[in-house]
Amino acid sequence: MSKVEQRLKELGYELPPVPPTMANYVSCVQTGSVIYTSGAGCYVNGSPMYLGRLGADVTIEQGYEAAKVTVLNLLAILKSEIGDLDRITRIVKLFALVSSAPDFYEQPRVINGASDFLIEIFGEAGKHARAAAGTSVLPFNNPIEIEMIVEVNEG
Repeated sequence: MSKVEQRLKELGYELPPVPPTMANYVSCVQTGSVIYTSGAGCYVNGSPMYLGRLGADVTIEQGYEAAKVTVLNLLAILKSEIGDLDRITRIVKLFALVSSAPDFYEQPRVINGASDFLIEIFGEAGKHARAAAGTSVLPFNNPIEIEMIVEVNEG
């Protein structure tokens, strides 16, 4: 078991099965030592953890947890691509979309769920650049979608 997966276990989590793509794209693309993931959501066993907009249907606390679940899905995708999560040397950047009610302005607090979790898992290497933007709607009525850019060493 990788150190990353051991750390997840210590925190009370395990990697889920790799979520399927929802349209005509691939889950991630590697170029050199950098991997770009496609957007992922907060799916558990193939079903969305929550549906709807933050500030209307989903609370900040639920969104924070959904962001953590989304990170688990992203890590499952990365493991399927590189074989060993210990190859990740740096979380470079997150780009997050938050489906938001018109008067909801707390997108950063929601996506802190992902950022805090990555730092818990990877320590200093988990600190990253980030954008957290609100949007009126996301595919399939998901409350959040997150893309991740990571740096890996040669395996």
